[in-house]
Amino acid sequence: MAHPDEEAEERSADSKGGPGHTVLLAVAFAVPVTKVAYTVGGGAAARDVFVGMEPANWPDVLIGMVLTDPLLASVLAVVVSRVVFALFAARGAVPVGGGVVRALQRVALTVVNPVAMAVLVTCFFGPWWGLGTGLAAYALRKGVVVEYRTGRRRPHGHRGGSHQDDGGFRPPRGLRRAAALEQWAALVLTVFALPVLAFVAALDGQAWTSIVRCEVTEATRTESNRLIELGRKGNGVVGWNLDTEEISNGTGCTGEESLYVREPWWR
Repeated sequence: MAHPDEEAEERSADSKGGPGHTVLLAVAFAVPVTKVAYTVGGGAAARDVFVGMEPANWPDVLIGMVLTDPLLASVLAVVVSRVVFALFAARGAVPVGGGVVRALQRVALTVVNPVAMAVLVTCFFGPWWGLGTGLAAYALRKGVVVEYRTGRRRPHGHRGGSHQDDGGFRPPRGLRRAAALEQWAALVLTVFALPVLAFVAALDGQAWTSIVRCEVTEATRTESNRLIELGRKGNGVVGWNLDTEEISNGTGCTGEESLYVREPWWR
């Protein structure tokens, strides 16, 4: 069993979201900027793109990355599911102890979010991706429940005592090992897999949104250019012009199938 000081530190970390919270914030801020900078060339071009998008549309970069990469979307869904569950569990939202009612409450709280994540991933990437995401999210959330049942973690406000206080339940060694395995799996997914997948997606050379071919008029000259769509104005598109490397207004736009703008960074 963990030392009391270690347990208190774990409870405090979970109540603030734990390391997963820190990684998610870092990914949410650093990855979209990296995506835009690499895709359009960085520097002044990246600044122009963010200005052209307007602040309200900046989250579209991260959303677009997730919706074009099923592995990134699945890992992100699993990590978010566990971080949210651990956060609320640390504040006492997950009932501990024995009894049929508490067991049913734990099952309901553990299952509902993985099912929701599975449905979302299924809608965009198909049933197999959804099934895998749901099972992984459930396994990690169940692992958090096991940690509380084994006494490795305790809800906020619980002082002293041991896991034997919770209805006389004494977890077997296999259950404690399962809790430890879940912690390692969560750590690998959160601290290693998610950042790596996110930055791979940021440097893959694909646009985060639609690429359209539009008629762009400059002075008295009209040309057909490829634009990364940043927004829509009336019957036209505001986008980053891949041919002239500037923000342009295009009309009569048609979508293109390929999202590739440049070679991936690793090539």
